[in-house]
Parts: sequence; structure tokens; C-alpha cells
Amino acid sequence: MSKLYDVLILGAGPGGLAAGLYAGRARLSTCIIEKGQDGGQIAITDSIENYPGQIVEGESGPSLIKRMTEQAEHFGCDRVHDTIKSVELEGDVKRLVGVNGTYEGKTLIIATGANPRPIGCKGEQEFLGKGVSYCATCDANFFEDLPVFVVGGGDSAVEEAMYLTKFASSVTLIHRRHELRAAKSIQEKAFKNEKLHIMWDTVVEELSGDDILQKIKVKNVVTGEEQVLEASEEDGMFGIFGFIGRIPTTELFQGTNLKMDERGYIPTDEDMHTNIPGVFTVGDVRVKSLRQVVTAAADGAIAATQAEKYLNEME
Repeated sequence: MSKLYDVLILGAGPGGLAAGLYAGRARLSTCIIEKGQDGGQIAITDSIENYPGQIVEGESGPSLIKRMTEQAEHFGCDRVHDTIKSVELEGDVKRLVGVNGTYEGKTLIIATGANPRPIGCKGEQEFLGKGVSYCATCDANFFEDLPVFVVGGGDSAVEEAMYLTKFASSVTLIHRRHELRAAKSIQEKAFKNEKLHIMWDTVVEELSGDDILQKIKVKNVVTGEEQVLEASEEDGMFGIFGFIGRIPTTELFQGTNLKMDERGYIPTDEDMHTNIPGVFTVGDVRVKSLRQVVTAAADGAIAATQAEKYLNEME
């Protein structure tokens, strides 16, 4: 018979690990389930500068997550590596059915995250963290006084492009259409920004370089003309940011009574409650305005505290 945990946590990113830390310290029996490596998106980030209390010089995603993992385990969290295939969220016992076993808990904290929608060009994965980014707030500082390209045409793409103009020597927005999808008020600000330029009717075909991003091959979708943009010898490299949406990891919950928005994100209240009693959601997978390590960790702390309150009320 499987163990009945006080708290099941699905996902070992910053939100899930922070929830595990708080649940463990509260002496709740806790199990964190992760199908891949700990950390989620932050695990593939070479350098971090904006997490409070981090090592100021030389902090990376893996080094920060390693300490978070050790903290959660120090306070007694069980760890399981498994891929969950189905869930039962209703009732007093939540069940996660995985490839290797079934896990039961009185509460569930969903921390499955969201992945950036890829640009979809050759070389994208190869230069991830070496010129390719999906987070201006995270990585703008690393491209100070360098040319930067942004792929997209919606609100986020244009807003992030304008943010990047504070750091980059120039920002070029690459958009596959001849008009932006961003709100008119945002467009007006963008067109007034002297450091922001737009390549219309253009898609990115290929990224290349010697270990760092130095060349971008683009194609005009109207004329079919291709050109290769090369970093100057002085700059040595440039950056490219993809802002064509994120994909929340919520396929597992399709067909359940868990409420999701039209994009697949899970709405919660400020205390991380979902519409199902005993089920909480934290981090990038929930509806929120800022997706950062620090906000995910805060979500995790709140969810674990609320899970403890829920358990006390059940007794």
C-alpha cells in the first residue's frame, strides 16, 4: 500500500522546491515528484544576477537550484523521479499515477512550469544561454552595449524589446507580418523609440557562430530573399530573444475539473488556491504578471503554508 503524504508536489523548479522546504520545516510528510532535472527553465541558465541573497559573482541556474534541492531534502522531503500519466484531484486523497508508481497525498501543489515557445529555427537549442534567451528581465544585463534582436510582434515582444533598449546598443524586432499585433498604445511608444528598429515580413532561419551567437540567417517571407546578419568584430556576438508565447505544462490536467484559462494557465487566488479544495498551484504555470525565480519561490512558500492550514482544518 502506497504512503499517504500530507503534501505532494509535482515539479522541482524554484516554486516546487520552495514549497518542499516550507512543508518540510512544518513537519508535513512531503514528496516532490520530478520527471527531469531539478530547476525547470532556470536549470539551463548560465548566469543569474537578480535572485536576492544569491552569490553575487558566479551564480548559475544549476548552482542555485542545487542549494534549493539540498535545503528541501535537509528538511525531510522525499524525492521521486517519475513521469505522471494521470491524476485524480477530487476528494480528500489526491492521486498521481506515474510510470513507476502511484503517489497519494492529502494536498497537491502543482509546480509544472511553462516553456517558452521556441523560435523554431536551426541552431536555436545549440545557442541557448550563449546568445539565445526568452527572458529580458533575466538576461538583458548580459547584452549591455551589444546589438540585440527580438522575435515576435505581440504585446510581450514589443514591451520586452523596449525594455532591452535600456541595455543594448540597438534592438531590432523581427516580425513575420507587416503590422504588429501589440496594442496600439504600445506600438506608439515603440515607434518613438530611436533605438528600436523593425524588420517586417521576416523570419529567422538559422543561428550560428563559434560557441557564441555571431550570425543570424533571416528570410523575407514576401520576396524570399535571404540575408545573414553578422556581429561586428568589435562586438564579437549579439543576442536574440524569442517572445512568441509560452506553453504551460498543463496537458496532464485536461479533462479534469481543474479550472484553466484559454491559454492553459491555472488561475489561483493570492494564496495559491485553485478551484479544487486541497489543490494549489505555484510558479510559471499559474496566471501571473511576472515569471521569475523569486516570484516562484514566494508562490511555493505561500502554497505550503496554505496546505498546512488546509490540513489543520481537515482534522
